[in-house]
Amino acid sequence: MPAKTAAPRPQDKARAQAIFAILAARYPAPAPMLDYTDAWGLLVATVLAAQCTDARVNKVTPEFFRRWPRIADLAKAEVAEIEEVVRSTGFYHNKAKNLKAAAERVMTVYGGAVPRTMAELVTLGGVARKTANIVLGSAFGINEGIAVDTHVTRLSFRLGLTQSADPKIIEKDLMPLFEREQWADINHFLVFFGREVCDARKPKCTDAGNGPCPLAALCPRKGLK
Repeated sequence: MPAKTAAPRPQDKARAQAIFAILAARYPAPAPMLDYTDAWGLLVATVLAAQCTDARVNKVTPEFFRRWPRIADLAKAEVAEIEEVVRSTGFYHNKAKNLKAAAERVMTVYGGAVPRTMAELVTLGGVARKTANIVLGSAFGINEGIAVDTHVTRLSFRLGLTQSADPKIIEKDLMPLFEREQWADINHFLVFFGREVCDARKPKCTDAGNGPCPLAALCPRKGLK
């Protein structure tokens, strides 16, 4: 876990909780937009989603799991074959190599089961803290931290929840503002809202479809003119 910070000011936590409540009402069933059936499926999809859209990954994973339905199958696969299947997700050399390495380690070290701790997950190929948080929170219901991707980075700063652009510091800043049981959901909420309303280039501050942005009254619009 990132180093602990001082407890947030009551007004800062209250504002964060108000943001959470608005987004929770808007997105009552938060879950990854990646298609998966188990922890391994989510891990693979999340690794493939780096620098790639979820929609593209969801087109690739059916063939991926048709070829290698079990972790053991992927552990024995040739990297060149994996590259062929995942090529359209970008950075396919590294993704193929990492996924094979992850499968091999799961088989040899963890008995064929995806580990359920942060310390163990980040030893797998291609799995850093963000991916581990997603797998733990969404596949296992274990809230170890908050996954920080580009949407979470952008919205956290705009909303004044952090002063940093460093994912590790952002996670450290966010965790005290939300209850542990909210950690997985706030990631989903910020991702959904970032895609739907708070766009990187043209955020819909005054016209979010049915009126202004629902977070307008709580948002200092940091970094925006």
